[in-house]
Amino acid sequence: MRIRRCPRRSTRRPSRWISARSTRRTRAAVISTPNIWIGKILGAIFGGLAGGWVGALIGLVIGNFFDRGLARKAAGGAGHRQMVHAAFFRSVFVVMGHVCKADGRVSQAEIRIAEQVMTRMDLNPTQREEAISYFSAGRDGEADLDQTLEEFRRYCRGHVQLVRVFLEIQIQAALADGSFDDAERDMLRRIALGLGLSEEDFARLETMMGGHASNQTGSESELEAAYDTLGVSADASDAEVKKAWRKLMSEHHPDKLVAKGLPEEMMRIAKERAQDIQKAYDTIKTARGMR
Repeated sequence: MRIRRCPRRSTRRPSRWISARSTRRTRAAVISTPNIWIGKILGAIFGGLAGGWVGALIGLVIGNFFDRGLARKAAGGAGHRQMVHAAFFRSVFVVMGHVCKADGRVSQAEIRIAEQVMTRMDLNPTQREEAISYFSAGRDGEADLDQTLEEFRRYCRGHVQLVRVFLEIQIQAALADGSFDDAERDMLRRIALGLGLSEEDFARLETMMGGHASNQTGSESELEAAYDTLGVSADASDAEVKKAWRKLMSEHHPDKLVAKGLPEEMMRIAKERAQDIQKAYDTIKTARGMR
C-alpha cells in the first residue's frame, strides 16, 4: 500500500480516522490487572503478631484494601502506557502530513520518507493502513494540528526524550528533499515550542538532524556531520564530546524510550538513531585519537 500523492479524495470517509482512534482506545481499555496479594500476606503476618488470629483477620482485611489500591495503580499505569503508545503513533503521522504539506506541496521524496518510516516500524497491513490514513488526514488538513499536538502533549507530558524522538522524525521528513524552506522551519519550530522545547533545543535538534541528512547525502564531510550529529562544535574538548555522546545515548536508549511510552513499532527507529550517534562518536574518536 503506497501513499497516493493526489490530495483529492472526494470519496474519503472521515469515519475511518475516527474508527482507527476508537479502536486503539478500546485496545487501551482492555488491560488485565496483575494478581497482587503481598498486602494480604503482610497484613496477616503483622496482624497475627500483634493480636493473634483476630489481629491476623483484621490485618488481612486491611491488606486486601492495600492490594486493591496497588492493582488499580498498576492497571492505571498500563492503561496510560497504552494511551501514550496510541497518541505517539497517531501524532507522528498526522503531524508528518502537516509538515510535508507546509510548503504547499508534498514531494515524492517526502512520501518516500513517510513510507520508509512505516517500513522501518515493521507495521502489519492494518497498522500501515492506519498510518497512511493519519498521514493523509494531516496532509489534507482533516486532522487539526494544534489539537493533535495538545493530545500528544497531554499523554507525553514530562517525557522529554519522547518529544525529542518525535521531533527528530518530523525534521527528517522535512529534510527528505535535501533541505527545508522557511514555511517548513516555521512549522517545525511551532511544533517544538508547542511541545515545551526551547528555541535552543530546537536549534540543536535542527543542527543534529541536518548533520545526519548531510552525512546521508554526502554533501558534508563525515567528520563535520559527526560533530553536527552530536551537537558539538569541532573545537569542543574531548570531555565535552564525550559528555554530549553520553547524554544523547541516554536519551535515545530504546529500552528507556519504550518504558516511557515509545510504541514497540518505533523501536527500530530508536535503535537506528542510537547507532548513528555511536557512529558519529566513533568517527570523532578516531579523528582525535581519543581512547
